[in-house]
Amino acid sequence: MNVLFFLLPKGSVAYIEEDYSLRQTLEKMQFHHYSAVPLLSKTGKYIATISEGDLLYYIKDHQLNFDDLEKINIKNIKPDRDIKSISINNDMDSLISLITLQNFVPVNDDLGNFIGIVRRSSIINYLVGKVKDK
Repeated sequence: MNVLFFLLPKGSVAYIEEDYSLRQTLEKMQFHHYSAVPLLSKTGKYIATISEGDLLYYIKDHQLNFDDLEKINIKNIKPDRDIKSISINNDMDSLISLITLQNFVPVNDDLGNFIGIVRRSSIINYLVGKVKDK
């Protein structure tokens, strides 16, 4: 089985770019009802995954008010968890080992460009289907 079989393409994924403000990030996460989103460079490379917790702890630690959020660049926020990405050429074992630890796995093409994610739910649904087929 190929990683591409489970890929949710970049065009269908809510992500943020490194020039976003903390406020823009919060608003995008709220709009899409996501608790974490991939952070991409201006050239489309996966940098990290930013979570609600990362944002909330930053706001608390720096005692920010709502007006301050527009002034803070998202690159200044250090993610608490290191969400690993995989290459499109990785095997299913690599994907499975990561998906057990993460809600989604970012996927990069041969040139290292972010092309989408694989959701944990996609893998679980696939595996449940395989069990039902037996």
